[in-house]
Amino acid sequence: MAELRPDPDALLASLHRDEARARRGRLKVFFGMCPGVGKTYAMLRAAQQELREGTDLVVGLVETHGRAETEALLAGLPVLPRKLISHRGTQLSELDLEAVLARRPRLVLVDEFAHTNAPGSRHPKRYQDVIELLDAGLDVFTTLNVQHLESRADAVRQITGAAVHETVPDSVFELADQIELIDLPPEALLERLREGKVYLGDRAAAAAEGFFKDAHLTALRELALRFVAERVDKRLRELRALGPVKTVWRSGERLLVAVGPSPSSTQLVRWTRRMAAAQGAAWLAVSVESSRPLAAEDQRRLEKNLTLARELGAEVVVTHDDHIADALIRVALQNNATQIVVGQSRSPRWLDALRGGSLVDRLLRRCGPIDLYVVPAERAAENPRTWLDLRPAAASPAREYGEVAGVLAALTLAGWFIVPYTGYISVGLLYLLAVIALSLRVGRWPVLAAGVVSALTWNFLFIPPLFTFVIGKFEDGMMFATYFAVALITGQLTARIRAAQRHERLREDRATALFHLTQALSAARTLDDAVFAALRQADTLFAGRTALLFDQTEGNTLTPHFAGSFTMTEKECGVADWSWRNRKKAGRFTDTLPASEGFHVPLIRDDQAIGVFVVCVPPEASLTLAQRDLVESFAAQLALVVERERLRAASDREKLLAESEKLHRALLDGVSHELKTPLAVLGAAAESLAGADETTRIHLAAEIRTATRRLNRLVNNLLDQTRLESGALQPRLDWCDAHDLVNAALDGVRESLAPHPFESAVPDDMPLFRADTALMEQVIANLLLNAAHHTPSATPIFLAAGVDLTRARVFFTVADRGPGLPPAMRERLFQKFQRGDAARAGGLGLGLSIIRGFVVAQGGEIVAGENPGGGAVFTVYLPYVPHEKVPLE
Repeated sequence: MAELRPDPDALLASLHRDEARARRGRLKVFFGMCPGVGKTYAMLRAAQQELREGTDLVVGLVETHGRAETEALLAGLPVLPRKLISHRGTQLSELDLEAVLARRPRLVLVDEFAHTNAPGSRHPKRYQDVIELLDAGLDVFTTLNVQHLESRADAVRQITGAAVHETVPDSVFELADQIELIDLPPEALLERLREGKVYLGDRAAAAAEGFFKDAHLTALRELALRFVAERVDKRLRELRALGPVKTVWRSGERLLVAVGPSPSSTQLVRWTRRMAAAQGAAWLAVSVESSRPLAAEDQRRLEKNLTLARELGAEVVVTHDDHIADALIRVALQNNATQIVVGQSRSPRWLDALRGGSLVDRLLRRCGPIDLYVVPAERAAENPRTWLDLRPAAASPAREYGEVAGVLAALTLAGWFIVPYTGYISVGLLYLLAVIALSLRVGRWPVLAAGVVSALTWNFLFIPPLFTFVIGKFEDGMMFATYFAVALITGQLTARIRAAQRHERLREDRATALFHLTQALSAARTLDDAVFAALRQADTLFAGRTALLFDQTEGNTLTPHFAGSFTMTEKECGVADWSWRNRKKAGRFTDTLPASEGFHVPLIRDDQAIGVFVVCVPPEASLTLAQRDLVESFAAQLALVVERERLRAASDREKLLAESEKLHRALLDGVSHELKTPLAVLGAAAESLAGADETTRIHLAAEIRTATRRLNRLVNNLLDQTRLESGALQPRLDWCDAHDLVNAALDGVRESLAPHPFESAVPDDMPLFRADTALMEQVIANLLLNAAHHTPSATPIFLAAGVDLTRARVFFTVADRGPGLPPAMRERLFQKFQRGDAARAGGLGLGLSIIRGFVVAQGGEIVAGENPGGGAVFTVYLPYVPHEKVPLE
């Protein structure tokens, strides 16, 4: 049997997967049908073995659920402390991802792959923690039950009646480099449940009455076994595709049915589906696209047959070849199919004999260890054969016949002049050379015509006796017969090689197109870049216009992406919506809404439609079956990109929510702390006022004023921050005098500045400038309070103001001789709830954030810097426009 070349699609997919895996750690999943089968136990036992072999590992997080035998296996394993997260008054423990990344072991144990992390964690899902560990180059052991797979969640709900809320996308599970199935018979698992080794107390009793029923466990076991078997089979086919394929491996049954435009193909598809169901085997429906174009009715019937096969669960494969038997054997070997199903030949035996045998005969000579099933066609499905069925497989254009006639005429004329000098044998050699040369340019039938005509012309005009078809010598007859056979065989072989080369080029073009698409999608930084690159490639490849629609806002409405070159009309949007909701192809070249302009293919991920890919070719053009198959491959790649972007966006939203939750907690903690101190002072002063003497009352009154001012500042800060974030702050610009602003600000903070030497320098001739008086007074007062609060007593504070005429701006500077500001801290200080590293206790960290908001609202800016000689300096800049006329006072 001829050795087959590796499948380019499978080779490309394997190369991408191996390249991705080379950049990250390895993931091993201990996989089971349900809780209690021993996944965590098996993971810990494997970890103990790794530890004995010298692997640097840590236990990131393991849930023993109080099982003594599982806890015993933790002995000797290094365990990282968990991260405690406070949520609604409850302390929750999660994987400390930062500690694991800082420790950087070779192997990390992370239990319960599908777990949802507590709010405030780095990632909302534990599998996202695992992905980050893998990206950091760390190996991971984890556990997962079959009901937590996204694609199996609905099946588990139907079996057990229990909804599954925590799932792992199948695309994430595909990252696993190794899966170890932990299998346990339902009887043994129920015994463990009764012994309290799965759940304890009332929970065990409730599980036995609900989820843990013998029928449920048997169905879940089958689900887990089938899933692992499918994955192993897929990996086997990928490995086989990497090297030369010579035979099938009967590691499992797989059926292959040949599907064509014949009405009897419908019967073949249904028969194969029944066989596959009876054997519990996977099956493929293969269509071989030859160089002969199909009639419109045949094309429609072929698409209908393939659609039926896809709906019945077949994997549809479209390949190119003029020799159906060779194509079926090639696809069978590439996919490790052990059984081929074909229909019985409807051609007369004499015609099959002339063609080298029927399809069944040719398959029998080549199939080797592959079983062959021949299904007779039902009479109702048979069509009477006509003389049209005997026509050539591919009609050649008249131009090729004209080229043959011209070459032969020229050679005949030349031969008539050279035959007296070279003899008639040399003329025959020239004819043979011409036939071989023509086979490189024209089709099979023109070459056949060239062989016949050249042989007859040579005989009639050059072989004695001339001008007759009689051959006088036996050796001339042998030479003529040999010439005739060599011309025909050479021409046919050359034509076959050209056809094989053409089909190989088509397969190579398909693999190249997918490779370039994958490269473009990998290089894209954003979803918009990826969609733009993919649609431009599709425009060129299919010589048409394309569009992509998906639910960008998750509002149950499709929206066309701006990168599309095909303008979606209301009618086309309706077709796309039908394709999206029904998860089926629609539009042109289909049986659903065929009058539309575009060919609509849904983007399917985990059995859900997330968008629609639309290809529109000119009305006079068409998409072949292979091209439509390539459109579906493009749609599958785009679905991966959209899903990846959605997962990233979901992760960003969860991070934002976690950060918001963190800020919310910080605000509540800060507000409660800031309120407690002045409220305690007010409460104590109120209790002491009744029996206090005059001196004590004066002292208590001072404390009450201080506490009241502190409360007032706190409430004002919160109100100001709310005004800034809501956009309600509208500055009222008017002409201001710097001396008045500084004096008003000092009046409010003199008590706080009392422990500090204070100096101010405001030029007497400083001109008026436009600003919001109330806001600027608060800005200056807050800067002075900030300096007084964060510098030791007796530390000088300095205030200056002036005009920078070259840059047309006024400035106010507050400087101190305190601890100063590190460069990395200067920008961060102006964010909400941020405080200096050496700041005193107290305060919410809103002061500088509010100052910046007030300054920016007036068109200015604030800069933090280092005071020469030590300390910090804050400078506020505002635009300066000269006043045309200063009023006299």
